[in-house]
Amino acid sequence: MKYILTLLSCFLLVIITHAQTKIVCVGASITEGALTTDPKKDSYPAQLGSLLGDKYQIINCGVSSCTMLRKGDHPYRNTEAYQKALNSSPDIVFIDLGGNDAKAVNRVHMSEFAKDCSDMVNAFRDLPSKPRIILMLPFVSFETDNNQIWDPVIVNDIIPAIQQVAYNENVEVLDMHSLLINRPDLFPDKIHPNDEGSGIIAKRLYDQVTLKTDKGFDILSKLKTAYTISNFKGYSCADFKLRGRECKVVKPKVAAKGKPWIWRTRFWAHEPQTDIALLERGYHLVYCDVAELMGNAEALSIWSDFHKLLTKAGLSKKSTMEGMSRGAMYSFCWAAANPDKVSCIYVDNPLLDCRYLADKEGEDLGEMTRNFMAAYGLKTRDDIRNFKGSPMDKIQEIVKGKYPILILCADQDEAVSPTQTLEFERKIKEAGGNITVMMKHGFKHHPHSFPNPAPIVDFILKANCHSE
Repeated sequence: MKYILTLLSCFLLVIITHAQTKIVCVGASITEGALTTDPKKDSYPAQLGSLLGDKYQIINCGVSSCTMLRKGDHPYRNTEAYQKALNSSPDIVFIDLGGNDAKAVNRVHMSEFAKDCSDMVNAFRDLPSKPRIILMLPFVSFETDNNQIWDPVIVNDIIPAIQQVAYNENVEVLDMHSLLINRPDLFPDKIHPNDEGSGIIAKRLYDQVTLKTDKGFDILSKLKTAYTISNFKGYSCADFKLRGRECKVVKPKVAAKGKPWIWRTRFWAHEPQTDIALLERGYHLVYCDVAELMGNAEALSIWSDFHKLLTKAGLSKKSTMEGMSRGAMYSFCWAAANPDKVSCIYVDNPLLDCRYLADKEGEDLGEMTRNFMAAYGLKTRDDIRNFKGSPMDKIQEIVKGKYPILILCADQDEAVSPTQTLEFERKIKEAGGNITVMMKHGFKHHPHSFPNPAPIVDFILKANCHSE
């Protein structure tokens, strides 16, 4: 009887093991768990395993000091861990290599980085298990010795190379560089995250593994217009014209459930951290250039056609509106006219009352003000002072949509007074609207966004969850 029970236990163990999703973490010392208290339980692969539970098996194949480069000082390809990773029949592979390639000793071979990275991706892609492959952009380095892991090299050379590989090979890519860029306190030696930092990394990977997606959806097959394809930060971007206007639709590697999207209303690709983070999470990113029209009736008519094109192609009826500076004007004008087509609004150092333009620029009104006057048929400064079409004048129409609003506001903004935001916030709240203002103390008009966009992303994800 004891023998039978033992056989049964072994049989069940084999079944459980076989049913597990196998995740291999390829990388260097951060993956290995350097500077964590106990790498077996505190490294990010170990913490990822704790978050995912028994249905997943995590294999840590991190080896300290290793490079992606074949000609690097410690090539990962020459390690036993690489062969172990290839032989493990993985279902998911995270590849975290590139940080050590930023050392001075390895930079001489940087022109070969993209090819070496592509070759590694294809080595895993060709496995019989056909794993899901996720490239991780290198983590931020706070090192001050430019001979060591030097962050400018990571930002200017390695990250663009990995994004190009992600585009060429059509594999997922995660922006780990922004994840801890505002937390130097979590890097005791300026290079390696501690237990808490590794936990934040594990949570980000957990969210990616468990992302609910619509794998069968491809907007490019449904987009009823001619387009060309370009690379946006590792993602396929459809470029086309609508009513003579430049348009862009960037598709995620896999669409999220519900097919949500974020609509950049102005300043394409400026401070794109939030856009990239949402692409990673299955959002589509779109743009239709009506720059000089300042949200007038013509702009809204063009955008209405753009919205119809995208929703007929399968995107959600409601979008996240994103506007920086005067882009806020565009976002709120659309939202006021289309309250049922907005899930939330995020604006940044926003222009909310155009009347201030009448007195802002001295004798020379400036190009933006001249465009604004032409868009609305205004002739004089007094016309600007009497203008009633700003977001500040559309409070009731805006709150009618019942969507949440997030404003990032720099308290030393020299281009648009922060008093605009505070007055707008007051009026929205008095009208029963849902608005959150995050004040950026000590900042001017630029830079927009946050280096780590997590607060913005969390707001948008929550808003879209509630709008479903």
